[in-house]
Amino acid sequence: MGEVMLALARTFANLKSGKVWLYVLTPALFSLLLSIGLAVWALGWVVQQMMAYPPMTLLVGWGLVWLAHILAYLGGWMAIFAIAYLTASLLAAIVILPLMLKHLSDTEYRDVAPMGRDSFVAAAMNSVVASVIFVIGWLVTIPLWLIPGFSLLIPLLLMGWLNRRTFAYDALSMHATSNEWQEIRTRQKAPLFMLGLTMALLAHVPVIGLLVPALAALSFVHYGLEALRRSRGGAVVTIEGERV
Repeated sequence: MGEVMLALARTFANLKSGKVWLYVLTPALFSLLLSIGLAVWALGWVVQQMMAYPPMTLLVGWGLVWLAHILAYLGGWMAIFAIAYLTASLLAAIVILPLMLKHLSDTEYRDVAPMGRDSFVAAAMNSVVASVIFVIGWLVTIPLWLIPGFSLLIPLLLMGWLNRRTFAYDALSMHATSNEWQEIRTRQKAPLFMLGLTMALLAHVPVIGLLVPALAALSFVHYGLEALRRSRGGAVVTIEGERV
């Protein structure tokens, strides 16, 4: 957990930079506009569709129309949130993360030599594949959401996985060799998922949640480059105002 906390501390410390704020706010604004658009134009249709299928039809048949509507609207809002987060994450991974990576490589991680392959296509494909798996997992697990507590737990786990799968590889593709990436992915599997899960929790906090896709990208860059630095035997470099 120490590495996760260090990555988070460095991430929020970077918010003192105006350039970083520009990177963070771009996906946030996109996510906000998309959420508003979907809520206005699609929420009613989604609720109607959900009301036409079990278990909503069963609840209506039992006279629990109010409960069916609550669950349908909850499912509709969760679908909108998932779509907005997914598209913002794609934007953050494909467009914003490379800019953040270059900024941090030139400032805080100058000692970490780029020894990987700077492949935009590979990074973009990784993000797209992760998004497709996320959507499939989201659809397959919808019936489980009716179990008390699962409607909160499952989206968190899926978003945590999405963050790890999307940003961990993209953050290291340019700097880590294939062997280094495999070693980090294997040895740091649990901390990487915990970092993704932490960002998924923050995504459900009002206002802050809009910033999470870019913040997740930034935190995985910090985590990945620091893990790579340590695996190569490099010294830990602190940033101004940071306590380790």
